[in-house]
Amino acid sequence: MTHQSGFVSLIGRPNAGKSTLLNRLVGEKLSIVSPRPQTTRNRITGIKNLPGAQVIFVDTPGLYPAEGKLGDFMLKTARRAVEDVDLVCLVVDASADDGPDALVLEPLRAYPGPAFCVLNKADRVRPKSRMLPLIETWRRSHSFAEIVPISALDGTHCDRLRELIVRRLPEHPPFFPADATSDQPETFYVAEMIREKVFHLTHQEVPYAVAVRVEELTERESPACLYVRATVFVEQESQKGILIGKGGAMLKRIGTAARRDLESFFGIKVFLQSTVEVRRHWRRDERALREFGFRLTS
Repeated sequence: MTHQSGFVSLIGRPNAGKSTLLNRLVGEKLSIVSPRPQTTRNRITGIKNLPGAQVIFVDTPGLYPAEGKLGDFMLKTARRAVEDVDLVCLVVDASADDGPDALVLEPLRAYPGPAFCVLNKADRVRPKSRMLPLIETWRRSHSFAEIVPISALDGTHCDRLRELIVRRLPEHPPFFPADATSDQPETFYVAEMIREKVFHLTHQEVPYAVAVRVEELTERESPACLYVRATVFVEQESQKGILIGKGGAMLKRIGTAARRDLESFFGIKVFLQSTVEVRRHWRRDERALREFGFRLTS
């Protein structure tokens, strides 16, 4: 019996729904989701094991004009996501007015393999008669192998998308064990869960100025729990004050929300201890970017 395995990149503008789609296709919450653009900073790999197939999905930062060293890193990561993969899915927010432009199409120009145009948020397109002209607009923009309207949020046509993806994968043994869901270390997901709660609970510039470093992750026996110690870095004292909140209230809210998700993810009670430190202008500091895990992976 043949087995198919391959790598599939999800690229697109910020807030197109790439992370939601990754989580939907893999069936696990691997990538943080936020209504704010540019939430995803690293290349995140999610693995879906199916009968006779293994799909390795790569989520990427949104294609967006770079600002500063972090922005430059994110744009390079997104562009490099089309290297050494078997299929590229350009994820488009079908409900937005954005049409094809050079920024989102440029990574596809040099890519020799098949590309899908995934029209996400199709459930929000009103009136429905807008969908056919939209499909035609994207069809003219590039020689896509498939154009698939879906809704990553409610799962509409996501199974069909996954079937179409599998058909395009080469015959190859699995790259990862059958129980693997990602190639990222557990500390990465702990940091991402904490960062997601910062995005949901704080405002303005604060979420974008946050980096999370997991200092300790150990399983304890008495009582049985996962002990996590993390440092949340911001760029200014004022941001530190907002993140901690009056009497530590905001940091407690962030910790409680993150702990709930982590307990669901790991299936064990979690004890989470967080502190906040100021690292001035870390987004412009290459050494700090490396320290916080922002490394180009290809």
